Amino acid sequence: MNSLLEKAIQAINEYYIDPILQDSGYNVVNTITWAIILGICIFGVVKLLKKLDVKITDRFVASVIPFILAGSSLRVIEDSGTLKAPISYLFITPNIYFVVFFVTVIFLLLAKWICKVDKSMDFHKIFAYFGTGWFIVNIAILLYLENIELPWVPVFAIVAASLIAYIAYVLFDKLDFTLLKNKLNLAILWVHLLDASSTIAGIDFLGYYEKHVVPAYLIELTGTAFVMYPLKLFIFIPVIYVLDREFDEDEESRTLKTFLKLVIIVLGLAPACRNTIRMTFGI
Repeated sequence: MNSLLEKAIQAINEYYIDPILQDSGYNVVNTITWAIILGICIFGVVKLLKKLDVKITDRFVASVIPFILAGSSLRVIEDSGTLKAPISYLFITPNIYFVVFFVTVIFLLLAKWICKVDKSMDFHKIFAYFGTGWFIVNIAILLYLENIELPWVPVFAIVAASLIAYIAYVLFDKLDFTLLKNKLNLAILWVHLLDASSTIAGIDFLGYYEKHVVPAYLIELTGTAFVMYPLKLFIFIPVIYVLDREFDEDEESRTLKTFLKLVIIVLGLAPACRNTIRMTFGI
């Protein structure tokens, strides 16, 4: 019995605790675990937003974007070494997702309260202003702590992602395939191409390494991070297609579909911004 318990503790330390304490990245076991937890959380958050009478629309998705930027820049503050253990553990993936989520909910409730007091106020704008303010504060902290070392990184990431997204859009248009005419679908593709571009800048140009299991394997197999472009296209175009095709057009299905698209945007934009900001500051 003791031997079984020791093995269980050893496995928990190896697959879950040590990767957080050492910030060493992902393995197959914790990747699957976090994916399962994410799936459970998705339905929980949808119910929470419904209870708070927040409609999950394209405008709501847009208002959440500043909070993704805020969370990513907060992660870079941890990367800078300013935060010390054990506080720093809160700002390492996946813990930081929960921290940012709870702060975002607080701002959401505050925005709802402001709009309740003054009904002329626009909830989405107020909510977005809070996220933008948080992001600006984080960038100001980084500018105080660090110098901008590699200003070409965000230029490369944004231009490369935009160029490939534009090419995909034109090709789809010529094929009379309307998938990317939807702004949210195009945003999904763009943020994941931005993630791919930031990975290429880090690994192929600057000597960083990939922490995620599947990309790390493919990069090692091909010898270049440019494999991220076809990987992103081959994964997310079918995903978007399935979401648009399989979900019914009733309100509940549309709500869930839009929220799933938001989750996909978060999973692409968060690491893309974190990587880009981190490299820009030479961290």
